Amino acid sequence: MTHSSTIHETLTAAFQVRRFPVTESAGQPTSETAHTDNPPTSPAMRTELGVLLWQRAMEPQTGTWSLPGGRLRDDEELDSSARRQLAEKVDVRELWHLEQLSVFSAPDRVPAPRRIASAYLGLIPLDADPQLPGDTRWHPVSRLPAMSFDHGTVVHHARARLAAKLSYTNIGFALAPSSFSMSTLREIYCAALGYDVDTTNLQRVLTRRKVITPTGATAAPGRSGGRPAALYRFTDSGIRVTDEFAALRPPS
Repeated sequence: MTHSSTIHETLTAAFQVRRFPVTESAGQPTSETAHTDNPPTSPAMRTELGVLLWQRAMEPQTGTWSLPGGRLRDDEELDSSARRQLAEKVDVRELWHLEQLSVFSAPDRVPAPRRIASAYLGLIPLDADPQLPGDTRWHPVSRLPAMSFDHGTVVHHARARLAAKLSYTNIGFALAPSSFSMSTLREIYCAALGYDVDTTNLQRVLTRRKVITPTGATAAPGRSGGRPAALYRFTDSGIRVTDEFAALRPPS
């Protein structure tokens, strides 16, 4: 295939830990929004890693779901382009971490003209609530809808990068609120990794590596009462390697 010109674009897999209905099917309305003659009921929810996608309204591949992104301008760098696309197209401005993931350059990855994509991993903290356009929606990474072009591959690469970095860096700071209980942090790690982790072991590992620090405060007591949970914060608000040989592994 001969290309008379090549377009350079950025794509960002923007992740946030969110609550999703357990019964949700990829790309279909949930029980919260589906039309029914009966009064709606509250669906069972679970915490999962979500990715931000927008639905294509024009050809090619109308109706499929795409990562936020677009053409690199002549006067901007790649990182700036990725942040601009998120802000302009899906109104995401509260991004605590952004890193380049990979370059996707297969000649036939999209119809002509040829496009080379610099893909990014972006992380949004748990307590941020971006106001999304009508064609944009959070989807659980474990149940992606019909994806545009190679965007599903980008999402899986980004998820693998995040899971790896949770083992040997403090990258969890970009998914967590400013202060949190260990049970909340465990939920974040379980969602991001895709498997269960033990709260006590997680606290011991992160404390030993000086990743988290007690704030001295406690959470408000729950409905059942009991001892208020201690609150923690991430020691650093920038990424750093904590143990280059470490690896968090799923339970055997």
